[in-house]
Amino acid sequence: MSYPGYPPTGYPPFPGYPPAGQESSFPPPGQYPYPSGFPPMGGGAYPPAPSGGYPGAGGFPASGGYPAPGGYPGAPQPGGTPSYPGGQGYGAPPSSASFSGYPQSPSQTYGGGPAQVPLPGGFPGGQIPSQYPGGQAPYPSQINTESFPSYPVFSPVSLDYSSEPAAMTQGTQGTIQPAANFDAMRDAEILRKAMKGFGTDEQAIVDVVASRSNDQRQKIKAAFKTMYGKDLIKDLKSELSGNMEELILALFMPPTYYDAWSLRNAMQGAGTQERVLIEILCTRTNQEIRDIVRCYQTEFGRDLEKDIRSDTSGHFERLLVSMCQGNRDENQSVNHQMAQEDAQRLYQAGEGRLGTDESCFNMILATRSFPQLKATMEAYSRMSNRDLLSSVGREFSGYVESGLKTILQCALNRPAFFAERLYYSMKGAGTDDSTLVRIVVSRSEIDLVQIKAMFTQMYQKTLGTMIASDTSGDYRKLLLAIVGQ
Repeated sequence: MSYPGYPPTGYPPFPGYPPAGQESSFPPPGQYPYPSGFPPMGGGAYPPAPSGGYPGAGGFPASGGYPAPGGYPGAPQPGGTPSYPGGQGYGAPPSSASFSGYPQSPSQTYGGGPAQVPLPGGFPGGQIPSQYPGGQAPYPSQINTESFPSYPVFSPVSLDYSSEPAAMTQGTQGTIQPAANFDAMRDAEILRKAMKGFGTDEQAIVDVVASRSNDQRQKIKAAFKTMYGKDLIKDLKSELSGNMEELILALFMPPTYYDAWSLRNAMQGAGTQERVLIEILCTRTNQEIRDIVRCYQTEFGRDLEKDIRSDTSGHFERLLVSMCQGNRDENQSVNHQMAQEDAQRLYQAGEGRLGTDESCFNMILATRSFPQLKATMEAYSRMSNRDLLSSVGREFSGYVESGLKTILQCALNRPAFFAERLYYSMKGAGTDDSTLVRIVVSRSEIDLVQIKAMFTQMYQKTLGTMIASDTSGDYRKLLLAIVGQ
């Protein structure tokens, strides 16, 4: 089926990524020792998945299944998530939806620079039309140009889980910035007072935690132990519960550890939360993935690739194993000749034959840089009059479809991918709090500014408005403080 008037012609090439000289490096080893108090490994049962599929957003055919029939629960069942010792865990499989027509940013740049926030509007009713009758192309003309974050590039010399994301050093993309006049001992004292005596002063905890960078939180944790001889995490766990506890603990985990912990949790116990594996492994940079693999081994004494092999199978397993190598080409220049050839190969491996050559899709989507993949998608549209995302939907099903689409969506517009995940974590009955917490915390110092802008543009409401209507109490206050509402 062809789409008249689509694709729109000509996307500008990607500027340099990351900008020269903006790679951050780790603090000297041992500067921020990783305090104890993170969860010992332990099992925990996962909640049974209720029946019922995903909301059928427009854009991709329902047949072929994304996700597989039976779908994921829209929210964790009360008390059913695996335990982060002493409280509710990160256990609910995140919800998602059929990926409707994906917004593309016409000049997605991965460099630094202040974000230009697009105005709301563009897609009436929050849905992007799957077809363009009469040659109308509602995007990208209705999507304002945005600057995209420079993704963290770390020096592999020493692995310190508390190092700051590179984007934070530019100070333009995350909603959380390092606090000026920071005093770790003063903050530790405020937290101690908030937890001392009868009851807990949650507002004082919110005020400190939401306005400090992750690196500063690690320093507060170390100062607390030095001053009081107690573990801050254990004290917080004893004072908090439920979603608020989960959110606070996530904020106090160094970013690499949090990703590794989320992956371990997704594969522990009965069942596997495949969407967590996809969300982390298909969206991170090479250096982030290598650091996660190392942290996973160091903290949990386990091999991430072996765990993936034992918890997944088939083409989905191969895709995730490819991802956890952290070997994607990261050269930001685009080879248009190669894009044309890759588009031809993908067409011949899928739409142009009976059956599908899955290994060809895996090879191209796992090795090419994101700017190169974007050029390949454009070449594919010109050549076949089809959209590569929808071709993947026709040729694949289940989690491998979901993983391949995630890679393509990150090549097109990474903040839009996370905006969509956030939307479906809150849409409908119940809230998938684990996904909400994981994305808000993990992107808070990288590109949450752009994610908020895309969210408004795609759904005609702000992220803060949706969070406020789906959550309550101190949990709501802290989430809104992080997203800058």
